[in-house]
Amino acid sequence: MPKFAANLTMMFNDVPFLHRFEAAASCGFSAVEYLFPYEHPPEVIADQLLHSHLSQALFNMPPGDWHLGERGLAALPERKRDFRDSLDKALSYAQVIGSPLLHMMAGIAPSNDRSAIDTYRENLKLAAERTGEYGIGLTIEPINGRDMPGYFLQNFEQAAEFIEAVGAAHVKLQFDIYHRQILHGDVIMGLRQYAHLIGHIQIASVPDRNEPFTGELNDRLILEEIDAIGYKGYVGCEYRPCRGTQEGLTWLTELP
Repeated sequence: MPKFAANLTMMFNDVPFLHRFEAAASCGFSAVEYLFPYEHPPEVIADQLLHSHLSQALFNMPPGDWHLGERGLAALPERKRDFRDSLDKALSYAQVIGSPLLHMMAGIAPSNDRSAIDTYRENLKLAAERTGEYGIGLTIEPINGRDMPGYFLQNFEQAAEFIEAVGAAHVKLQFDIYHRQILHGDVIMGLRQYAHLIGHIQIASVPDRNEPFTGELNDRLILEEIDAIGYKGYVGCEYRPCRGTQEGLTWLTELP
């Protein structure tokens, strides 16, 4: 079975964020991910990882003003300077925290708008160059429009085209099983098709984004396929616990 990372944005919400590291470790996780660390100094995050004996799997670049509905900056032509600033900030955090991966969020923009497409390509190339300088991987992720209406990147084939156009080995696809099922279905064939591009995988049940093994998918077969394609990274548990995080972890403890 794959190795799993707890998503501290969605899991262990019964305790403050900085206490979730120890909570994840106590439940047997060896790594964590989360949306954003920027409310805390990176040294504080690094200390939590060290004291909890956890690895960092990934986090997102700053998305703009999340509370005002911004969901990334990479495809926004009028926000190029802000994107560069967000890249600098993410890199400074990743170096201190020790994150091997950064996820570049695209933002809310029409997916067929030429200006948005050109801006996204330009910013992806810039992010690839900068992350490459620091030896940090970069991922992009198709996100379904039901959860994030108007998100620019909602197609796995388009994401693969963007990645292949950059031509940098450290730029990868973030394959979220939940988003894949909603956008295209055919999860296992998708894993096989894009195995050579996958840099990070996330899991949640469909349709309610709760614990694995509680939805419409055969999650056991999917996890077996993740092993079969040779994926060695973490699988991020980016789901909303149905009752409580610890109460819902029986799916994990019952795996072989």
